[in-house]
Amino acid sequence: MWYARTLAMRYFRGSIIVTFAGLALGAFVGWEASGTAAGTLSTLFIVCVLAVLEVSLSFDNAVVNATVLRQMDAVWRRRFITWGIAIAVFGMRIVFPLVIVAVVADISPWAALVMAATDPDAYSRTLTSAHVSVAAFGGAFLAMVGLSHFFDKEKDVHWIGMVEAPLARLGRIEAVEIGVVLALLWAISGWLHEGERLTFVTAGIAGLLTYIAVDGVSALLGEPEAGAEVTRSGAASFLYLEVLDASFSFDGVIGAFALSNNLFVIAIGLGIGAMFVRSLTIMLVDEGTLAEYRYLEHGAFWAIIALGTIMFLQTVTHVPEVVTGLVGAGFIGLSWVSSLRYNRRRAERAAQR
Repeated sequence: MWYARTLAMRYFRGSIIVTFAGLALGAFVGWEASGTAAGTLSTLFIVCVLAVLEVSLSFDNAVVNATVLRQMDAVWRRRFITWGIAIAVFGMRIVFPLVIVAVVADISPWAALVMAATDPDAYSRTLTSAHVSVAAFGGAFLAMVGLSHFFDKEKDVHWIGMVEAPLARLGRIEAVEIGVVLALLWAISGWLHEGERLTFVTAGIAGLLTYIAVDGVSALLGEPEAGAEVTRSGAASFLYLEVLDASFSFDGVIGAFALSNNLFVIAIGLGIGAMFVRSLTIMLVDEGTLAEYRYLEHGAFWAIIALGTIMFLQTVTHVPEVVTGLVGAGFIGLSWVSSLRYNRRRAERAAQR
């Protein structure tokens, strides 16, 4: 128990401080908006729910981030933990929605900010009207991330063997994951209204091309001249993680409007959750959790594929955020249990020798 408390304080101290600061700011926003104690408590409740929603939706993101971070040098790891937090909290939770609204409404980002502050209903409608393109872009990118992990002919560790082993063999086919994503885009576009089909396919292809571009930059920077490998590969990994985090954030930012249309309340709640995800990522790297639990990484990538698929489906029908969170948590939980069983069997075999 003492070790658990020490471990929690070591990695989550900053997140706890941000939580108290966020709750104080949330109380201020709630009081300014309602002028009543009941309104203030309601705002605080929404902030807490948004924080939990962000953590539940992004737990698999933390595992994948840890997979990449453990291969980075200490300098770039610190840069991701510091700069990455600023980009994730302020960039994706505040600036990015404003940019979307500015583009959709054909106004300046400042005008979009004024709209968010003075007419949150109009801001919410404008942002959610772009959901088809946002979901298509994010879904395509996440699907490419997950499928590229399993369509890997070099992959020899399988969690769901009857599925993952054949996928690894299919990885010998050049660009098979691109074909799968394009087929998904074509199939789902047939369910949409005619006016939305081109938007969906165009945004999906943009997400696919973004993955190819980021992966290409990573490949170029991962093979530098002698003596520069650590720095360049760290820069490539940083870029990859930021785009990945952005794709994970799309669903949470759009879904948050089901709870509140106040930009600042959403930013506070999701920002608190993002801080806990970052702390969890650091703990997974430092404690070597991914090496200890053999299949945890597999569960995370299956969760990514599931999230990408759900983002596609959300352009056709509403999928509750709780379902999205439970699906991801389910894959992570099952892979963790499978890892425990593997470790126990390995220990038993070692004891019998």
